[in-house]
Amino acid sequence: MPTPKNILVIRFSSMGDVAMTVPVIKTVLQQYPALQITVVSNAFLQPLFEGLERCNFYPALLKEQHHGAAGIFRLYKELKRQQKFDAIVDLHSVLRSRLLTLLFKTKGFKIATIDKGRAEKKALTRTAHKVFRQLTSTHERYSAVFRKIGLPVQLNNKEPVYSKKPVPVALQIVFSSGKKIIGVAPFAQYTEKMYPIAKMKQVVEKLAAGNNTVLLFGGGKKEAGILQQWEEDIFSVFNIAGKYSFDDELAIISNVDSMVSMDSANMHLASLFNVPVVSVWGATHTFAGFYGWGQDEKDIVQTNLYCRPCSVFGNKPCYRGDNACMNSIGEEVILNKINGL
Repeated sequence: MPTPKNILVIRFSSMGDVAMTVPVIKTVLQQYPALQITVVSNAFLQPLFEGLERCNFYPALLKEQHHGAAGIFRLYKELKRQQKFDAIVDLHSVLRSRLLTLLFKTKGFKIATIDKGRAEKKALTRTAHKVFRQLTSTHERYSAVFRKIGLPVQLNNKEPVYSKKPVPVALQIVFSSGKKIIGVAPFAQYTEKMYPIAKMKQVVEKLAAGNNTVLLFGGGKKEAGILQQWEEDIFSVFNIAGKYSFDDELAIISNVDSMVSMDSANMHLASLFNVPVVSVWGATHTFAGFYGWGQDEKDIVQTNLYCRPCSVFGNKPCYRGDNACMNSIGEEVILNKINGL
């Protein structure tokens, strides 16, 4: 099998899963110096790939001209005109990506698709007869797809992906205060993945009282509103959510001393810059393979309940009805972890 020289990599959403592709793609490019990669993903995620040499980014506008089957066909034609690809790598394996790869396959392109290990993940998360064991990491699953097209790679998660980026001017005075800068990202896409918000506010209050500066990261408008209130209530706390571009947020994250996060995108963003993360896990579990690149397992906060994990992504309501996996974690456990970094 001839070694590919120019490949297309497909991975749409979510932010955390796309961020997990970055160290793998960087490793592939390092180990194959003649290789050129084009990544097609959601347009707003382009800053994740701007630091990679020989990596082009093609924005997918999935709510606009690339929406629906007709939009994917349009995207296919655009990509086909863009470059002469040797192979197509699908790191997503959802309806959109499968349709896109099918279109390439009909024209004779070499195709490789991720094996998500759905059966093992189902066994890990089922209620009865749970098979509780560490599954293949998502990073390894990504690298296995490149192996299918003749590009075997050796991952080394001890190597940071990116260096620090310049701090935005508006925050330079904060970073020059001499205090330890701790990022806190209290939200996640699903409630079952979130530490109780009132308890997390107490964690933030105690961190700020300990001669630390706390930077708050979040997502939507509602979340930004909550975090803005925290900024107003607590001295030495600054809300970042909704105030900076994604590129600037990455720069800010790259400069924090440590991060507190749920099983969420912020864990993966911080991991790209070798920032130590205290991650809090509830309905989900690191055994499903979504732990941050290069993170130390000693920094995981979780409870050993018989029902965990009950979900791969955290999108299922707690069948016990008490969310004990999160509610039983004391604030001091998180504080001790972050203070021990």
